[in-house]
Amino acid sequence: MTMTASAPATRTPAKTPQPSPGRRSLRWLLPLAPALVLTAVFMVGPVLWSVWIAFTNETLTGSASVNSHFIGLDNFTRLFGDDAFTGSLVRTLVFVLFSAVLGQNVLGLLIALVLRGKNRVVRGVVNGVVIAAWVVPEVVAAACWFSFLDEKGTLNSVLGVHQEWLVSAPMLAVILANTWRGTAFSMLVYSAALSEVPRDVLEAAKVDGASTGRTFFSVTLPLIQRSVLSNLMLTTLQTLASFGLIYALTGGGPGEESQTTPLYMYEQAFKYFEVGYGSAIALVMLLFGALLSLVYLRLIKVED
Repeated sequence: MTMTASAPATRTPAKTPQPSPGRRSLRWLLPLAPALVLTAVFMVGPVLWSVWIAFTNETLTGSASVNSHFIGLDNFTRLFGDDAFTGSLVRTLVFVLFSAVLGQNVLGLLIALVLRGKNRVVRGVVNGVVIAAWVVPEVVAAACWFSFLDEKGTLNSVLGVHQEWLVSAPMLAVILANTWRGTAFSMLVYSAALSEVPRDVLEAAKVDGASTGRTFFSVTLPLIQRSVLSNLMLTTLQTLASFGLIYALTGGGPGEESQTTPLYMYEQAFKYFEVGYGSAIALVMLLFGALLSLVYLRLIKVED
């Protein structure tokens, strides 16, 4: 009788149960929970509350501070008929145009171009001096410019005149101060962008007989255009919300000559205690900044 050996039975390995999508999401979100809670409490919550009180008659004193109520669009109707708000908005646009769009961007790009190709010592010294103005607190920067532009300050001593620059030209003073302080950011952005421009492309333009200006506008600028638009967006939004430097340097004065919209909002909310009206101003500025961001992002997308 022949015996045949049977083949050993093969075992199918047991499948490891896969967690459900909900559990996978929970596993990722759990470590982020403390940060999300803090963000909700200290950022999202106040923003939503500010949006709400922009539609109320909330005040810091008086009966409306205890029994405020919903008033619809009354704050916004008052806002767009307020000549003081219109004036502050015009000054804000002038401040942003000359300090951020022209001042910081142009000066930062010029410094980055001049430093390109310089030795390490020169770059280190210039970068240190420019960045030092950026890292100092706004109050310190305002004190420096006050001592420079005051009637008994450095500028008058050098020129041999007795001019109160903070009274006769307050907008020019805050524009120069903000440009001086914020140029470092633009310089760093453009230095990084210029370092990515291929040198062989620039050398080819030089061989073809292109001048320095023609090379910049026809070769360099198109290659760094995305960085230019991104930097314009960031500096515009930062300057649009600038408050501390102007408040410490001129306080919005004399009168209202250097009062930008953030200072006007602060005045209405915390000097005249009309928190609802101040929040309406803040909401309009938030929407205005968002609109500018969309324009810049659209330009960047088109460029891509």
